[in-house]
Amino acid sequence: MTDNQGKMKIGVIVAMSSEFELVSALLEAKTERVLSGIVFLEGHIGDKSIVLAKSGIGKVCAAVGALEMIRTFAPDCIINTGVAGGIDCSLHVMDIVVGEKIVYHDVWCGEGNEYGQIQGMPAWYLADPHLYRLAMQLKTDVRLVGGMICTGDRFITDREELEGIKVKFPAGLAVDMESASIAQVCYMYDVPFLSFRVISDTPGVKEHEEQYRNFWTMAPRESFQVFRQLLLKI
Repeated sequence: MTDNQGKMKIGVIVAMSSEFELVSALLEAKTERVLSGIVFLEGHIGDKSIVLAKSGIGKVCAAVGALEMIRTFAPDCIINTGVAGGIDCSLHVMDIVVGEKIVYHDVWCGEGNEYGQIQGMPAWYLADPHLYRLAMQLKTDVRLVGGMICTGDRFITDREELEGIKVKFPAGLAVDMESASIAQVCYMYDVPFLSFRVISDTPGVKEHEEQYRNFWTMAPRESFQVFRQLLLKI
């Protein structure tokens, strides 16, 4: 629904304080609320009303954040943004992966289900086609790559584990800990969804965790400015 001034309302969910700070810096006229232990920031960017949530890390926190967002604020759409680890060798740090398909990499419900599929749910979740198209059409110097994002409750630095996910999901580009759970909630509540993730680390490097730590000193603000462009375009 639109807000009381007729502006489109966009829900944005991030997991970590570092991501929250980068996105909240984009907002104007901010007010804060805490619901279910989750910080929500209401503000606007241009003519768009924005509700930003810091859900906390992992699938359960993200799902609670998405549900609270939908029930309390009734956004027209929800976008999950933040960082993700690359699992495809074509990716570079600071690239942005736009999730066309979202899947769990740590779910197995037995015979009759695909790996990553929760029984009774789709094998994967599709991005809202309109949001996906808008994201991929952004004019920016930052590289945008569309494809599959794989979600699980693990911060993965082990190269063999990353390769194992790539074997199960050859189309997979990136891994995170929230996208699929938010996508599932949005699927169940019929809310348009998109995952828009900045690559913080890539496969093949020896010091994987160090690369991730160094990412935060590399001025990721530029990549998050691309997210601002997306919000204005919706």
